[in-house]
Amino acid sequence: MSGTVETSQVKEITKTQEGLSLFEKLLPIWIVICMAAGILLSLYAPSIAETINDWQVRGISIPIGICLFFMMYPAMLNLQASELKKLAKNPKPIILTLISNWIVAPFLGWGLAQLFLPGKEQLIFAIILLASSPCTAMVLVWGYLADGNQEQNVITTSLNTITIIIGYVPMVALLSGISNISIDVISLIISVSVFIGIPLILGLISKKLIVKVKGDEWFRGKFIPIVGKISIVALLTTLVVLFSLNGNVMITNFNLLLLVSVPILLGFIIIVVFNLLITRFTKLAYKEGVITVIIGSSSHFEIAIATAIAIYGVGSVAALGTTMGLFWEIPIMVGLVYLAKYLNKKKWWKGKPL
Repeated sequence: MSGTVETSQVKEITKTQEGLSLFEKLLPIWIVICMAAGILLSLYAPSIAETINDWQVRGISIPIGICLFFMMYPAMLNLQASELKKLAKNPKPIILTLISNWIVAPFLGWGLAQLFLPGKEQLIFAIILLASSPCTAMVLVWGYLADGNQEQNVITTSLNTITIIIGYVPMVALLSGISNISIDVISLIISVSVFIGIPLILGLISKKLIVKVKGDEWFRGKFIPIVGKISIVALLTTLVVLFSLNGNVMITNFNLLLLVSVPILLGFIIIVVFNLLITRFTKLAYKEGVITVIIGSSSHFEIAIATAIAIYGVGSVAALGTTMGLFWEIPIMVGLVYLAKYLNKKKWWKGKPL
């Protein structure tokens, strides 16, 4: 009976993501519009950006902090602790994803940053932040659009939520250290605690209370879609604020945006190819293989942006660098969905469906 309930929960998550799919398909357009709006504000209404920047507590922007919280909180609601016990039934896709997320991607990002961004400390740090943060939210959407195994998707994203709390700070500190980048580790720990720990705790508490009062069906059918929309609004608002504060930096250093885009794009290409090959050689079926590729190739840009802001500030080049990771990830992941469907027709994955 419990297995039936858990499967039902997975299906409800899928339905939740389906309601947002059209808006999220257009997300690259909204991103460009918000970036442009932010730049225009920085040029023609700089006082607005200055006022926003003045709302700080100990160097942390209150508006950005609020937006980042609402970007993170919905992802925490997807944590399904009950699903983690299923890991032993089919561990291969999970193991491959963990290898990609925590071994291949971080060191690949670090290596490309060293190669293409020598001497650009903040941009190197931005790449490290992006490469060291496995995704825990948007992959549910991409997995649904690709018709992948959503049960595996929920299990892996739940596991990622836990591993990012444990592994993110040590990985970022390690790669920063071997890059001779001096960072405030305490600020890094505080950033992860505030922007992941607090949303996770509040997510677990609110989920338990809402399910108790309104029921699981209402929680997944009504509450999650609402906070999902708020999350996207918060994301777009963050972009407007970031680019309003960084408009002059971007215009006067547009070459830096092009420069940081090189390792970001090349990193995406390499990690996607790696995951496509490894899922083929390990003989995964399409539904499991595509989820492994999607989760193993994406990043948690929300925590990367939050950490860059906490360490270097809202108007920093590092914050702008992590934002470029978001800018490129959305269209790339949409493209990956269609590529996976095409490869499936060509029988790329040889494994038997579970």
